[in-house]
Amino acid sequence: MSVNISIRNAVKRYGNTTVIENLTLSIRGGEFFTLLGPSGCGKTTLLRMIAGFNSIEGGDFYFNDTRINDLNPAKRNIGMVFQNYAIFPHMNVRKNVEFGLKNRPADKRIDKKLIHGQADKFLKLMQIDQLADRMPAQLSGGQQQRVALARALCIEPDVLLMDEPLSNLDAKLRVEMRTAIKEIQNSVGITTVYVTHDQEEAMAVSDRIAVMNGGVIQHVGTPKNIYQRPANTFVATFIGRSNILKGEMEVEGGKAVVSLPTGYKAAFDTVAPENLKKQPVTLCARPEELIVETGEGEGLKAVIDSCVFLGLNTHYFVHLLSGEKAEIIQESSIDSIIQPGTQVRLRLNTEKANLFTQDGSRNLLTGVENDLVKEAV
Repeated sequence: MSVNISIRNAVKRYGNTTVIENLTLSIRGGEFFTLLGPSGCGKTTLLRMIAGFNSIEGGDFYFNDTRINDLNPAKRNIGMVFQNYAIFPHMNVRKNVEFGLKNRPADKRIDKKLIHGQADKFLKLMQIDQLADRMPAQLSGGQQQRVALARALCIEPDVLLMDEPLSNLDAKLRVEMRTAIKEIQNSVGITTVYVTHDQEEAMAVSDRIAVMNGGVIQHVGTPKNIYQRPANTFVATFIGRSNILKGEMEVEGGKAVVSLPTGYKAAFDTVAPENLKKQPVTLCARPEELIVETGEGEGLKAVIDSCVFLGLNTHYFVHLLSGEKAEIIQESSIDSIIQPGTQVRLRLNTEKANLFTQDGSRNLLTGVENDLVKEAV
């Protein structure tokens, strides 16, 4: 049975410092849910509260209908994978994987004859059955992480918790392991809560993501939703790269027209009706949402400062004639690259760009979904 995790008005304090305050969140049974944010934002603290390793100063935590606040970690039936693997160096791979089964609470132990078969099942699932007799010192980082994951899953937990499990691996191995972890989670169907500060990693593995900052959840949604329609400018700038420009929004012919630096105007069809009024705004355009053109015409007037050819794409770094800097990613031209020093025009793809309030706290467009809002209602 898939386990839903409900967190209601959670509070965590260290002395006089409040790390998490009144945090409410719902994680669906069987989903791969990621807590994403910068260092110190509270994501690992929240994970450890779910695990029972941290005290809870306020609020309620539930696995389905069972309140777990005062439940011993050993009785929560969780599997845990740590950043440093935490596999036992004096035990071979098989004994590491079997450890959890042999040390379960008395009411959940299985016959010793079945332990070997259960371990075999997860050794094969992790594709490390051929390494069963090896010691941890003989394994690569990726192999050690597979052992840790096999050990966590071997007890058939209700919930799998993973704290920065790939941060100690090199870049190539991280990509391989994140793919493997997602495939394994799909095959097992276990509710998984994953902590990372790596935006690309979160986008690659998650069904949904909660973006955190300062102990507060900023946005909960699918990777696509969070990337394309971020709830605020923190989310927009933390998930991927974004160019931020200040402008003035007016209403012309029922549309929102935003005046930007150097006199360029951009029309938006998707501003929510309740936001359709004259006001200062903050525009957020990702590098791929600006188009570089030369010659006369409409656009933000700019000068190329530098360019980086990366095969399929070319990155242009520019400064607007009004002083702001911007980054643009364009598909590389067959003919030529626009050279530094060239004056250009930047046109905006208004179907993909985002508009926020002047302080950046709220997206003004329609179709901005935030599961956090739904859960709080």
